[in-house]
Amino acid sequence: MDTQNPSAPPRARSRVAANGHPNRGPVRAGGVIHDNTRHTTRFTVIGNHLAQHPELSGLAIGLGVHIQSLPVGAPVDIRTLTARFPEGATRIAAALRELEAHGYLRRTRERVPGGRIVTRTVSCNQPGRAGEARPGPRRATEAVRRDAGEEPVRQDGIDPEGPARGRPAADRGPHPVSYEPGERRERRTARASLPEVPRPSCAAPDLLRTATDLLAGLHRRDPRLLLSGDDTAHLAPGVAAWPERDVDARSVTLALTKDLPPEGLRRPAALLAHRLTAHLPPPPPFRAPAPPPDVRHRLQNCDGCDRAFRAPEPGRRCRACTPAFDSAP
Repeated sequence: MDTQNPSAPPRARSRVAANGHPNRGPVRAGGVIHDNTRHTTRFTVIGNHLAQHPELSGLAIGLGVHIQSLPVGAPVDIRTLTARFPEGATRIAAALRELEAHGYLRRTRERVPGGRIVTRTVSCNQPGRAGEARPGPRRATEAVRRDAGEEPVRQDGIDPEGPARGRPAADRGPHPVSYEPGERRERRTARASLPEVPRPSCAAPDLLRTATDLLAGLHRRDPRLLLSGDDTAHLAPGVAAWPERDVDARSVTLALTKDLPPEGLRRPAALLAHRLTAHLPPPPPFRAPAPPPDVRHRLQNCDGCDRAFRAPEPGRRCRACTPAFDSAP
């Protein structure tokens, strides 16, 4: 009766004592005391090399833990993480670069069969265990920027990887701001695009040439309205749509240059595109075409009775003499 069954599983303890913590040690005054409950579902094993990393920032450690807890295929791009956390895109991008520099993330750009270029992100819970040496922070950052075609980003003339590298991580200040090549290209395209402008029903070459000349002369009224060739080509159809609505060139120029802001005109082409669309007058009212005027021929004398009548050409007879003339043998 006193023999124990060695195959019986021990009863799971609901509470874990503080002295059973792997980081147990003497409790100091004001130090942390762990009150832990054993997890049985929905948990992720995180190494202390990440949770207590001496060089990673708190945001980078938090993002590393969050990414390792996600299932395979979950999106971890900057836009998704910005929508998930209160930090902005700049800080999240810098934290991802920290994780990449220390080997916790590997990001590569690949072309998919459809022709798009996507970023593949690999999360490593133990850097350097996948058959590759773990690069140092400086060399990893330089390799990422070199592969992306970037130069080290400078802030206020200070090299971010220069004298500040020798200081502790807490004293280095904010991380330099930079984006991946694809994100930088998207931001530049979104910043350079102009609003759509109206289109004329008949884009005649002469009409577009007149509209181009009008736009090229706007800088004479305000030097800030000096447009590039691409901006002029984009705005010319919008200007050509105004003459179709009974608006002359002088009125178009006045509508584009009136009440300009006294300062802060950073994108004149975008302002002109907005005015061409927002101030476009309505079509003119419909007018029925006038009937053609009556044709009045000149007076001439009839060769038969010498009476005056109207005929398109001389040598004709009037109506009274025509039947008698036609019946004569």
